[in-house]
Amino acid sequence: MDWIKKTGMIASVVFVSGILIHATSNAGLEKTKTYEAGTYFSARIDFAGEETPLTITDVKERFDRELLVNANLDASTLLIIKRANRFFPVIEPILKKNGIPDDFKYLAVIESSLTNAVSSAGARGFWQFMPETAKERGMEVNDVVDERYHLEKSTEAACRYLLDAKKKFGTWTLAAASYNGGMGGVNKQITIQGVTDYYDLLLTEETSRYVFRILALKEIMKNPVQYSFNVAPQDLYAVIPTKKVEIDSSIEDLAAFAKDQGINYKILKIHNPWLRDRKLTNTAGKKYTIEIPLKGY
Repeated sequence: MDWIKKTGMIASVVFVSGILIHATSNAGLEKTKTYEAGTYFSARIDFAGEETPLTITDVKERFDRELLVNANLDASTLLIIKRANRFFPVIEPILKKNGIPDDFKYLAVIESSLTNAVSSAGARGFWQFMPETAKERGMEVNDVVDERYHLEKSTEAACRYLLDAKKKFGTWTLAAASYNGGMGGVNKQITIQGVTDYYDLLLTEETSRYVFRILALKEIMKNPVQYSFNVAPQDLYAVIPTKKVEIDSSIEDLAAFAKDQGINYKILKIHNPWLRDRKLTNTAGKKYTIEIPLKGY
């Protein structure tokens, strides 16, 4: 799915900021005008269908801050747009299957920039799970297999968390905020402050900015040309077709296994980052699915 082809300019805009930013040109990104970054966005901003109350001054300014910042992180935002063409087609159907709004793909964007990121606190993968939380959500985490690096399985685990959070808080916006602040942390502030709307809560700076970062990346990625990210289709990272090989026994040498599959060790690890060792120890006969690229590698 070439998701970016579905985006385009929108007619209804709102003027917010008067800061002039001079645009530059980069490979794969043509910025040809001096523009007021973050100044134009769609008249109605929402997360998962829940409207953002931009009539509240601090809400509008918090959104504007994240829009300005991310619209001017040229290289970082461009890379995210390119990666989304490859990874959104994996994430989107899993969200849909689990009844999670499509907007949550932008939560993965702000968590990891659509990479298998590693945080200083020990979180890993696209969805940035900590080890114990990952295990609680059904993922295998050890020195040989770490499913936090498995995009499909970690997305499924994120869905399970978000469904629990939505059930607890009643809104998708608070469910998203709790992904950063924790269910306990968000619930504590709801109790102390006596309000039940994310936009009325005073939270830590990180959690306070969290949903607005999601909203900003959603706005930019849905309307890239409007924010001067003019990316040619051939510059987007393409989906690489793969075949799936099921394994229910140990593999003593992954390099030899890769060669048997017609690829090399590097390519095997790129496409299966959840394999964390040079071998796969599987004494329990668990079934694993290994992806082998067919072309474009």
